[in-house]
Amino acid sequence: MYRVLIPVDDSESRALAQANYVTSLPNADEEIEAILLFVFTDDSSGDVPRSVTRVRSVRRAREHLEDHGVEVTVHEDSMEAVDNILRHAEEEDVDSIVLGGRKRSPAGKALFGSVTQRVILNTDKPVVVTGENHDEE
Repeated sequence: MYRVLIPVDDSESRALAQANYVTSLPNADEEIEAILLFVFTDDSSGDVPRSVTRVRSVRRAREHLEDHGVEVTVHEDSMEAVDNILRHAEEEDVDSIVLGGRKRSPAGKALFGSVTQRVILNTDKPVVVTGENHDEE
């Protein structure tokens, strides 16, 4: 079984792009186990109670994966996204990490950092970066 970690944020579009990538892999319904991870930070989920089952992006990604026969587990964590992504990747012994990238200017990356960039630089796991899903289901 090929295990992928899919850290999602509040963006349904990015979460669906990540899920679409995974379901497009050969024999995904037989060979892939997906682990969805949502990390609650100070700015995630607004006023929604902190339960991963109430996060729409998580629900949409999970539904897409399950509709395509991919085995899915969902994890939640809190505080610092990069540390939690890296920790879950190691603890779950995943084969790869599928991140949802967002467009940012070079200055924006320098000033605020980039979760995607920091994960790529701090893991020895293969990392795939998807974009936005402009063809939402």
